[in-house]
Amino acid sequence: MNRTPVFSIPFFLSGLYDGVLGVGFLFAAPELFEWLGIPPLEHYGYIHFAAALLIVFALMFLAIARAPLANRNLIPYGMLLKVSYCSVVFYHWSTGGITDIWKPFAFVDLAFLALFAWAYVELGKISRAESASA
Repeated sequence: MNRTPVFSIPFFLSGLYDGVLGVGFLFAAPELFEWLGIPPLEHYGYIHFAAALLIVFALMFLAIARAPLANRNLIPYGMLLKVSYCSVVFYHWSTGGITDIWKPFAFVDLAFLALFAWAYVELGKISRAESASA
């Protein structure tokens, strides 16, 4: 009996979420900044690089969603992405130096981090049980 489909859901959702954000900021950063009322940047290279990384991670999350148990080893990297983003946003928020637009994304990523940690632990239990019964 395959007990892993429930673990696919957060990774599929995160893949869509990060993919949409990545594509949006990669191809329309100046327009998004203007629409959101964020002052324009001198250049958007850092935004484009971060957006490209989001697309790479989105593909990884979709791979995990396709086979959560087989790709369990990738989950810590996704967790580190979420920790990295949340750490940066919450630190700069606490020092008063971040635009409001980035704050909601940190709470979404915090939720994904919790779901990823849960999935990682539970998939580990399934993996150990399957190893013991083999």
